[in-house]
Amino acid sequence: MVIKSIRETSYPGMFKIAPESGAAFFIRKEYLNEVDFDSIEPEKDFTEEQFNELLDAGFACVVELKAVEYLARAEQSRFGLNRKLLEKKFDKKYITKALDLLEEKNYLSDERYSRAWLNSRRINHYEGKTKLLSELQSRGISKEIAVAAVNEFFEEFDEMEICKKAYEKFVKKGKTDEKLIAAMMQAGFSYKMIKEAATEFSEQGF
Repeated sequence: MVIKSIRETSYPGMFKIAPESGAAFFIRKEYLNEVDFDSIEPEKDFTEEQFNELLDAGFACVVELKAVEYLARAEQSRFGLNRKLLEKKFDKKYITKALDLLEEKNYLSDERYSRAWLNSRRINHYEGKTKLLSELQSRGISKEIAVAAVNEFFEEFDEMEICKKAYEKFVKKGKTDEKLIAAMMQAGFSYKMIKEAATEFSEQGF
């Protein structure tokens, strides 16, 4: 197979290749193993095996561009982004290549996603440490990253104050006694925190 042209695109590190026959496609050198990127030039004749590797790099680029499209909308977890790409019927091996590169370049970060998710979650939810940890891990975030993100979150926001707001919310919804305690524990608060919130509300005449 002979290459007709290769030119750099506006997307960093990505090049557009036009073969003498067939459709043009994108590549980046990070997706190449055997083919020397510097050897790709007009009129260069590649073996079928070499050209197949170029095509593989092209498929990985297609996945990368789709992943970047999702990341431009909002922070993504690797687990969530992988699932979205699989739903689009992309091949898993190309997804892995693309996401590995995006993580390496820090375009994709579970740490950053976790911080963004926690800050978004607090707008409409009053939840404690264990609930937030569980929610992050259910989204494919590792325990180590989830714990670090939640600890950082509660350095900025007082968990006890959030607990009191949750308690007030459930009381207003008509929950009492065992049902109230169960709802609070399900929201991720310790029994000690719940009792403290209950005592304060009792003292305030609730």
